[in-house]
Amino acid sequence: MNPALDDEIISINSIYAEDTLTATGDSPDASTGACCILRLPSLRSVALRLEFPPDYPDAPPAVLGTHTVGDDVAKGFGTRVVDAARDVLAQTYRPGEPCVFDVLEELGEKIVQRERDDAGEAASGAHEQATDNGSHVGGGAAAHQQVEQLGSGPAPPWVLSEPAAEKKSVFVARAAPVSSPHQAKAFVQHLLATDKKAAKATHNITAWRIRGANDAVYQDCDDDGETAAGGRVLHLMQLMDVWDVMVVVTRWYGGVHLGPDRFRIINQTAREALVLGGFVREEKEKGGGKKKGKR
Repeated sequence: MNPALDDEIISINSIYAEDTLTATGDSPDASTGACCILRLPSLRSVALRLEFPPDYPDAPPAVLGTHTVGDDVAKGFGTRVVDAARDVLAQTYRPGEPCVFDVLEELGEKIVQRERDDAGEAASGAHEQATDNGSHVGGGAAAHQQVEQLGSGPAPPWVLSEPAAEKKSVFVARAAPVSSPHQAKAFVQHLLATDKKAAKATHNITAWRIRGANDAVYQDCDDDGETAAGGRVLHLMQLMDVWDVMVVVTRWYGGVHLGPDRFRIINQTAREALVLGGFVREEKEKGGGKKKGKR
């Protein structure tokens, strides 16, 4: 296999899931290049079939079509993902530079944007139909309102850590008070809909701990492609005994693998955001040397 492609497969699979980019081994002639399957981190039910020329990255890969399309996506969606992937590849490829990471990042954003556009068009059409029928309340209006709410309303009261940089990767954590899992999920949606830098990040790792009514306890986390990171942040929150708060740790990958150090930095920034936000009880921080307060 092309050594450059082999290196990129290792790199991509270390950033995302282990099977994000895999060689099929079914190329009819090694001199013509290699075929690979690319599974989208943001849409695992869709996998694309790519062909890499033997002189990649001096020459660009080609998107041959879909490899698999799950039953959980609308009919024709796979074709639209292929079209979007080809557009993104044409825009991001630079001769001599590996391109799969950039394609994944840009394609994920493009798919999300198209889904929002489609939802907006569907909601608008349903709203117009309801209006024509003399109805101003119902499914169309509700759907339109749901689309608008992604980026509308007041911004969550985030408290940010100082950015931490390590070998070109950058990490920043946000913490905010939450009273329900629904509110926590809405805060994440608002962040991704209104902050382009966060939306383009490699990972947005989330965790929250909430005490609800009748002694109900809600604890959850999301790795967002950074395997085991969400569970580590949640464990940190448990050790710090913080409640009714959520944390989002955003990472922009810089192209150099950090190994276990990435978990240290993720927890370090998460802890800083929790302390700065005043979510940690004072008696637990007396020996920590950190001063609480909001930024």
